[in-house]
Formats: sequence, C-alpha cells, structure tokens
Amino acid sequence: MQTDLVVPVKTLPEAKSRLRGVVDPQQHGNLVLAVLLDTVTAAAQADGVRRVLVVSSDPTVASVLAAEGFECVPEGRSPGLNEALRHGAAVLRQSDRTGQIGALQADLPALRPTDLAAAIKTADGRRAFCADRQTTGTTLLLSAAGEPLNPRFGIGSARKHAASGAMALTDSWDSLRCDVDTAEDLLVARDLGLGQRTSELLCAMASGPIEC
Repeated sequence: MQTDLVVPVKTLPEAKSRLRGVVDPQQHGNLVLAVLLDTVTAAAQADGVRRVLVVSSDPTVASVLAAEGFECVPEGRSPGLNEALRHGAAVLRQSDRTGQIGALQADLPALRPTDLAAAIKTADGRRAFCADRQTTGTTLLLSAAGEPLNPRFGIGSARKHAASGAMALTDSWDSLRCDVDTAEDLLVARDLGLGQRTSELLCAMASGPIEC
C-alpha cells in the first residue's frame, strides 16, 4: 500500500516567526523555503510514499515548488492548519479513496527518508502518529487506509491524536521527530544532519547564530 502525504505551509511572512533572527531578516523567507524543500525532497524519496502535496496560498511557495517538480494547491475557503490539511486530504482522496493519507509537518530539515519509511511501515495501514522530540506535538499523522485524516494539530496535538484512536509510533526516528520552531531546534537538526538547501543557506550566513 502506498501513502500520500499532505504538507501545509503558511505564507512566508507568517511562517516560522520564532526563527526570526537566525538569519538576516531579508533571508527569513528563504530559510522557510529551504527547510520546506529539504522536507518534501526527503519525503518524496521515502519508500512507501507515492505522492507529496503541499497546501499553501503563498504564490512564491507555489512557484518555487513547481520549479522543483512538487505539487502545490492553495488553501480552501476555511482558514487554519487543520482545515488546510483536510482540504489537502480531500484533494488526494479524489485520486485514491482506499489508500492511506498522511499529514507531514513542513519543518523537518534533517528528515531522513529511511526514518519516514520506517514509520509508515510500522503503522501498517493503521491510524497512527509520530510525536515531536518534546513528545507534545505531532510531526506525522497517518490515517487508517481509506479513512478520514481527522487532524487535531495545535497545542498538545500528540495527546489529542492519541485520544482520537491514533497509535503512537514510538521508535526513535530522530530526524522525523525534529521539527524546527526555534534556534535551539535548528541546532539539534544541524547535529542530526541538515538537508542540502538549509545547510547551504546557513553556511552562506557566516554572521548568523547557527554555524554550519
């Protein structure tokens, strides 16, 4: 069974506000794009992943993704992260009503395809989630095969997804758990091994607080 992933992305001025200051202010949008591209590139290379669909209403995000060969659709009429995920899941369901759909966070610049593939394989077509390294948030949510995604992202999403009946995926998979919200998170991701685009951007910012 193949898994289709939806990846939500805010507009560049809104995205990753707590990472401001990591690079020059005019480079913040480029950092968001680099992290996103490293995430979706790794996801697309994971065994078991058939399709990666980004949901974003930012035209720059859509343009950059298209140039790299990735799909992007604008958000639906209702605002918010969970609504964006539902919209993306509905788009994916138009092509396959019986497969598994996953929601993957867009801020996993150290993601290794093998970690994502292992998590999907462990879920084995069941509703499941992977918590972040703090164990409170969620980096990956998988629907049961043919079932609604039913995302419950937000504060305490790991607890909410567990309460919804999702199985907790508890293996280490450090790169899948390392979402990046702060400079400290980015340091952890750097030590795990950043993707090419994020690494190149940070190395070009010699005066930034994160050394490559």
